Amino acid sequence: MGFWTSNWRQWSHGITLTIKKHPVRLSLISLIIINALLISCRGKEQSNTQKESLTSFQNKGHEIVYHMVQKVGNYSVLSKNKDVEYTYTYQTPDGKTDVSTEKYLFDGELSYGAYQQHERTLPDLEGLIEQGYDGSEYWLKHKGEIINDPTALKRVTFNRPTNFYWFTMFQKLLDPGLNYEYIGEKTIDNAVYDIVKISFDSPDGKPTDIYQVYINRSTQMVDQFLFTVVDAGVVDTPLLMQLEYEKIGGLLIPTKRVYKASNWDAEVTDAPWIKVNWSNIKFNNGLSIADFKK
Repeated sequence: MGFWTSNWRQWSHGITLTIKKHPVRLSLISLIIINALLISCRGKEQSNTQKESLTSFQNKGHEIVYHMVQKVGNYSVLSKNKDVEYTYTYQTPDGKTDVSTEKYLFDGELSYGAYQQHERTLPDLEGLIEQGYDGSEYWLKHKGEIINDPTALKRVTFNRPTNFYWFTMFQKLLDPGLNYEYIGEKTIDNAVYDIVKISFDSPDGKPTDIYQVYINRSTQMVDQFLFTVVDAGVVDTPLLMQLEYEKIGGLLIPTKRVYKASNWDAEVTDAPWIKVNWSNIKFNNGLSIADFKK
């Protein structure tokens, strides 16, 4: 999935005036008038272009998702932060916990994770493990030594893009190749939600992950969503994730997440939650590609 970008047209104008009477005064006035007209025309064209792009939605669901992304911060806002470093904590109901220092470079979607605690991720490897994706290669280190075990590397090829995607999920919900379906509205605890199903194009016809987001009509933010994970065999019975936000770096970021099995009606069972926290989030750390090489 690629970045959501906008292209701006560049303008250049050359103006030559020859005025015999009162040359200085008339030239200045003429230039001001002509420049104002040119700016007006340019503004109208850009306004029309923006209006066309904003109204080119697949359907109502797509439009609702678009406005949600503008509320939390689109990819343009995200990319201005250049990179991020934060602490990722993941805990299952049995108490097993992963704690890692995550680093991402948004340009190229590079990803690094240093696991100080990994009771769920490769628990057989005692001590510090590091995972990385440098734009072309996934790699794994244990106490500074390169690990080439295919089974262990398979976990890295899942963790790295998955963790990056979760952090940038809302911005990437406007990526090309996505399909939107407005399911309807639902009231939960006195809040009215617009429900939108989001799926991915599948050229080979294989099942893809599905996200069914509940967008609070009052706040325009996602309070919860259902999702499947095809790679993990979670297809028929979705997981339900609920979110809490913090504003950091011009973005509303869902730093606190809990999730567990549910159904397509998003019913909450008595089962315990899996807990995910993002803390110590810092943008613009000056990271480069070299920081993601093994």
